[in-house]
Amino acid sequence: MSSTASKPSSALPLQGIVVIELGHSVAAPFAGQVLADLGAEVIKIEKPDGDDARKWGPPFVDGASATFQALNRSKRSVVANLRDVGDREALLGLILERADVVLQNLRPGQVDALSLGSEALLRLKPSLIYCNLGAFGARGPLAGHAGYDPLMQAFGGIMSVVGEEGWPSVRVGPSIIDIGTGMWAVIGIQSALLKRNATGAGGVVDVSLFETAAAWMTMPAAQYLASGEMPRKVGSGQVGIVPYRAYRTSDGELVVAAGNNKLFAGLSQVLGHPEWVTDARFATNPDRVRHAAELYALIEERMSMQSTAHWMARLEAEGVPNAPVQNVQQMLDHEQTRELGILQEVPGASIPLIGLPLSFDGARPQSRAASPALGADTNHILHPTSVVS
Repeated sequence: MSSTASKPSSALPLQGIVVIELGHSVAAPFAGQVLADLGAEVIKIEKPDGDDARKWGPPFVDGASATFQALNRSKRSVVANLRDVGDREALLGLILERADVVLQNLRPGQVDALSLGSEALLRLKPSLIYCNLGAFGARGPLAGHAGYDPLMQAFGGIMSVVGEEGWPSVRVGPSIIDIGTGMWAVIGIQSALLKRNATGAGGVVDVSLFETAAAWMTMPAAQYLASGEMPRKVGSGQVGIVPYRAYRTSDGELVVAAGNNKLFAGLSQVLGHPEWVTDARFATNPDRVRHAAELYALIEERMSMQSTAHWMARLEAEGVPNAPVQNVQQMLDHEQTRELGILQEVPGASIPLIGLPLSFDGARPQSRAASPALGADTNHILHPTSVVS
């Protein structure tokens, strides 16, 4: 076990903070899970038949989909029918009595129609921090539209620069828009908590899938604005840096990042072509970018002649950054992954899960419990008087 995983966890930074998650699917649940792993008490409010993500499988494990289990650990589950006056009043009482944060990604307009929106709740509890995770953002002609990760990868321009030139657009496999929006929500909530500590006042945090997609396009947008040229698909490469991509070896694929002249000289030496350094086509990075097709063809011819392990050893000896293209199993089984302890055993869960990608004083926060069964905490939290002692 790694040194990170073996250290005892001290008091977590958000201990004592109570979060009400009116969340479903991915973005808000991921944000809620991060807050929970950081110590907050996160109370997940679910409709009577549960978060849709509970059924997003196979595969299923411990009574729900693997996707749901990956997004909802360390929380408590309360079932409430928000269209039922009694349930809604009970939820309102819970928020006014206990909540520091409300986190929601219901469809546009729903919380306001139910008198659970930010304006109504902040009027009753000015210290509350209210975080909206929207689709297209809080303003504009599309503010009322629904949205999902693949739609935003398309609308935000991401799919226009992913894949190989001349082939149909493809989506980045992991849900980078949902997960990214959840991360921005956590950043906003933590910032609002710091402000509240200083002023006593809560406030509204707005994040959205589209704004996250636009943020992922930070560099392509700047490149377009500077040149007027439309960013294009470059496969595993990077616009503006050459050589900087994956190559097929005799038994796999290897990414080599030779992003400056010194590293390019090292790569040229390893491949047996030191003369490339003085070739006018390849002398500087701008030269290499202009002649990328020629250079990549030369590199690919050499790389295909030997194994991934062969090239990794040679490149490491020369100080040229490189990494094999690994599948999920290879990544999880790698000694680096094990040493960092990022794959964690979760109390009550049948499978380990990826933990938070951060540590405090060398210790990674440990997940406290598996994802809750649907409605496991309803009576205790929402209807405490009905609990028989």
